[in-house]
Amino acid sequence: MRAPDTTGSGSGRRDDPGLAAAYRYCRRLNAQHGKTFYLATALLPAAKRPAVHALYGFARFADDIVDQEGADRSARLARLRDEVNDALDERRARAARHPVVRALVDTVRRFDLEQRHLEDFLDSMACDLTVARYPSFAELERYMWGSASVIGLLLLPILGVIDQPSRAEKAASDLGMAFQLTNFIRDVREDYCRGRIYLPQDSLAEHGVTESMLDGPTSSAEVRALIAAEVDRARGYYRRAEPGIGLLSADSRDCVRTAFSLYGEILTKVEDAGYEVLDQRVRVSGRRRLAVGLRGYLAARRSRRPS
Repeated sequence: MRAPDTTGSGSGRRDDPGLAAAYRYCRRLNAQHGKTFYLATALLPAAKRPAVHALYGFARFADDIVDQEGADRSARLARLRDEVNDALDERRARAARHPVVRALVDTVRRFDLEQRHLEDFLDSMACDLTVARYPSFAELERYMWGSASVIGLLLLPILGVIDQPSRAEKAASDLGMAFQLTNFIRDVREDYCRGRIYLPQDSLAEHGVTESMLDGPTSSAEVRALIAAEVDRARGYYRRAEPGIGLLSADSRDCVRTAFSLYGEILTKVEDAGYEVLDQRVRVSGRRRLAVGLRGYLAARRSRRPS
């Protein structure tokens, strides 16, 4: 892997206002839709933040395509894939039109990111157009590899790895799984209303949960038992991922640790609510996010202080 080109300070070359505007567009997407992640990203050095925003912006844009109503979702996702591939193919030399693609392509080139991970991500997004149920966790895990783990792997060259790259990659994959499964647990009702059930069908059956139980105003005892089991499963991913934080560059650890803590606290909120996830969307309060963010900010400042 070649060393990243950081001559543009990650926010677009000074002589390319269009690229700088593309990075700003991605940052706004992150700030608007990913408040927890955006807060954590603020703890990164300024040179790393825009590249992270670019990946988030691309992922969010693709996810919005498959979540929105309309018969043209498949065509729109295919156009997005074509635009990414065309912009990354130096033989075609086609400039990206959409700002998220423009920022993404610049980030991929500067940090020498694995393009196959982008393909895996888009493949998982395409699954959301046709697949609404997952018979087993093994099949769900394959989906989560593309929807979440590869994002963690794409972030690694940006964050920087100082030791044991293979272990860092496994930890990044596990953390992506942890975050994604946390979202699935929190968003059971929201996903059901979209016609999707991400928790595995064999887990539902094991706990005696029928699909109609997910449409109730409150969680039955069976649903609560199901959610408790999935929380335990998610906790396992967090435990396996945590040692990987120490393998990152010192100036990236506080960002990842803050995201790790705040997403993990979503599970704590679910536990505190007695595994009730149908009557409301559990969330970490803004005050708590700020408190954890401030702690991360102070730690980040200490880690960058000259010794």
